[in-house]
Amino acid sequence: MEPMGAASRIHAASWHETHRDATLLAERLVDLGPWQGLVAISRGGLVPAAIVSRVLSILRIDTICISSYDGRVKGRVDVIKPAPETIGDGTGWLMIDDLVDSGATAETARAMLPGAHFATLYAKPAGRHLVNTFVRHVDQDMWIDFPWDREPAPVDAAAL
Repeated sequence: MEPMGAASRIHAASWHETHRDATLLAERLVDLGPWQGLVAISRGGLVPAAIVSRVLSILRIDTICISSYDGRVKGRVDVIKPAPETIGDGTGWLMIDDLVDSGATAETARAMLPGAHFATLYAKPAGRHLVNTFVRHVDQDMWIDFPWDREPAPVDAAAL
């Protein structure tokens, strides 16, 4: 297992930024369709996929579930839920994730759905070659701290 480097930089992405970038991603994808459906790579791709599907009016949505991190520690790739057989090789489908980092998850997803159009919000150099469309380049040593990976703020029930 590989821990995130101590000298690595961290970018704490906000919900607003994530929504903006997912909308930009959808705008880059609109002329490449029509799409038969969308496959979100769980968990990171779930939020961007929801926004992209809304912007592009895609109603047919599925998931593939791949685990490769435990917190900030990179481990082995584990397929928890593969792509449904009904999607075939993914031709005509969008496959959405939040980020391509080392490329390990992307390689596994691509092997399942080689015909799918793979799109991410952010792409790091090591995995960039696996992505068809993305919004922003990210340095390899930059850790993106997504809002869904942070503990939610405590709720003051008395204030509700």
